[in-house]
Amino acid sequence: MNWRRYFWPVVGVAAVVFSLWLLLHELRGISLDDVWDGIVAIPARGWVLAALSSVIAYASLAGYDHIALLHIGKKVSWLFVTLCSFTTYALSHNIGGSVFSGAVIRYRAYGTRGLTGQDVGILVAICWITFVLSTVLVSGIVLVLAPEIVDRFSGTPHHRLSQAAGLAMLLVVAAYVFGSWLHLRPLKIGRFQVHYPALPIVARQLLIGPIELLAAAAIIFFALPEAGNPGYFVVLGVFLMSFSVAQISHAPGGLGVFEVVFLTGLSHMDPVGVLAALLVFRLFYLIIPLVMALGVVLYFEHSQLGRREN
Repeated sequence: MNWRRYFWPVVGVAAVVFSLWLLLHELRGISLDDVWDGIVAIPARGWVLAALSSVIAYASLAGYDHIALLHIGKKVSWLFVTLCSFTTYALSHNIGGSVFSGAVIRYRAYGTRGLTGQDVGILVAICWITFVLSTVLVSGIVLVLAPEIVDRFSGTPHHRLSQAAGLAMLLVVAAYVFGSWLHLRPLKIGRFQVHYPALPIVARQLLIGPIELLAAAAIIFFALPEAGNPGYFVVLGVFLMSFSVAQISHAPGGLGVFEVVFLTGLSHMDPVGVLAALLVFRLFYLIIPLVMALGVVLYFEHSQLGRREN
């Protein structure tokens, strides 16, 4: 029996169970009626802006695949790439293990457009690098400009350490750009190679990737109540921490993990309002895209079946 096959799924399930236990403990005394009242209290403007932010976030995610295809020199129709990227992220965000689940979906889709397994492997690698690079860049900026955000989780001030960590993150991004400029040797794993993208592609990575993170955080920000709202920059910092921990936990959809960390970061606010905003985030960023993605998958598989029969 290969225990490695089951290790990360078990870790993800354990993270969900433990986080849900913490969440129930944190929200004790809050009824479903209270949560519903919190959702109803969100003004129409908040709903519209949150929905618009989710559209911008997924449009930016589609840019990940466009960037990767530009890097490997493959041309695929704009509409197909956009739908494939949307479906990939909508499913992988809910399933968990976004790199691996996304690779399977992309291989199935792009294989019908002439891309080889190695092409898809490089595409997935570039998309993953774009996400990590963007997260490191935005997190570095947040830590340098607002190091006190870490205090919300640690309980004690570590401003200089936070700023040092932020500068280190920005240096990592600068090193990546420098490596692209110098055309350093590619990363080799067996026969698989990932070359540094050209500077124009790196520029796209550093533009489109952060926009996705900023828009995703804005979904929650616009749904939060005004009372005690610390402002967008703090919400962005708390979102980055919550999203990163959720990704590391391997919990499907970050279920429970994301909420616990976010409630900790905004512990000064009414938990009902924060939880309502997080439910709005799950609705616009996870649930609605998942339903739409399943429709795209069914249409795609039906069209492929029709082609084989013909």
